[in-house]
Amino acid sequence: MALHFERSEFDARRDRLMIELAEKKLDAVLLFAQESMYWLTGYDTFGFCFFQCLVVKADGSMTLLTRSADLRQARHTSIIDNIVLWTDRDGANPAIDLRNLLNELDLLGARIGVEYDTHGLTAYNGRRLDEQLQTFGQIADASGIVGRLRLFKSPVEVAKVEKAAGLADDALDAALPLIKQGGDEGAILAAMQGAIFAGGGDYPANEFIIGSGTDALLCRYKAGRRKLNKNDQLTLEWAGVFHHYHAPMMRTILTGKVSKRHQELFDASHAALLAVEKVLAPGNTFGDVFDAQARTLETYGLTKHRLNACGYSVGARFAPSWMDTPMFYQGNPEPIAPNMTLFAHMIIMDSETETAMTLGRTYLTTESQPKPLSRHDLDLIVQ
Repeated sequence: MALHFERSEFDARRDRLMIELAEKKLDAVLLFAQESMYWLTGYDTFGFCFFQCLVVKADGSMTLLTRSADLRQARHTSIIDNIVLWTDRDGANPAIDLRNLLNELDLLGARIGVEYDTHGLTAYNGRRLDEQLQTFGQIADASGIVGRLRLFKSPVEVAKVEKAAGLADDALDAALPLIKQGGDEGAILAAMQGAIFAGGGDYPANEFIIGSGTDALLCRYKAGRRKLNKNDQLTLEWAGVFHHYHAPMMRTILTGKVSKRHQELFDASHAALLAVEKVLAPGNTFGDVFDAQARTLETYGLTKHRLNACGYSVGARFAPSWMDTPMFYQGNPEPIAPNMTLFAHMIIMDSETETAMTLGRTYLTTESQPKPLSRHDLDLIVQ
């Protein structure tokens, strides 16, 4: 079987979930997020683009409802023993199949949690699910249960993220020789992703971000490539990925001469990231981390050029995004605790002068100060 953890690790995760179900007085939970299924059982697929559900009862027993295309996938990549298929056919409504399965599992009239907040349950399927369950039992929103359990990484999970961080460093090393006048964005992307694949890594949960010239001010991937000029700016956001565990990094790299504005923005982003590191420790909250960044950039007069969030939790994620919760934004009360893997990024985009600057890396929280997982320093990179 293609399992990336020992059975004891999965058993410990199941036990943690059972405690949560007992505390919330839930007889079962319906999981639709692929990362929840992967974390709990090892099940690895992109089949969540269709209707599928992992039913977990309070006693820890699990049953997967999925399509025929994922039957062997589930058998080969997970610890799930009970797999039920719904059939592709004209007019199929797998929510009915799920209701019938819940009835067979003796859950009629039970208190059932549903993981609504996920791309694995579209609004269309969510409405069909509610129609079938509205008179079946007591339905509660259980969206955050597994997500919060995943926030705290076990030692073997930390090892996965550390491996991913090494691959992220390898990707940057592969890119740097190509970042020069005439350098092609496509070749840079190919080198970065190739380094990760060659190192045993995986596809990321979302596309790498790459943009030069005015496109360096974008925070999302877009189609289209260009070649670098003599004096140019290139924004990169990428992640090393190992067994779906992500370790993102972010840099704006310059070619040629460093403009006065670029230096100003780099100095501000560097100071802001160092300020974040000082509060990225137990005793502070995710909101405190954002405030540290915001206060620093305010002293540089850059409030209007920053974003309203400056990072987030990372771990094992599936498309369409490697971003996990919680995030660093104003007022977020979630406490910083040891054994979290967190990506902090400084993104300053000055549209008035068309100048970009970014700086970011992944950290492991400890009992005190955070541990950066990249071997690269935070110096401005000029090619």
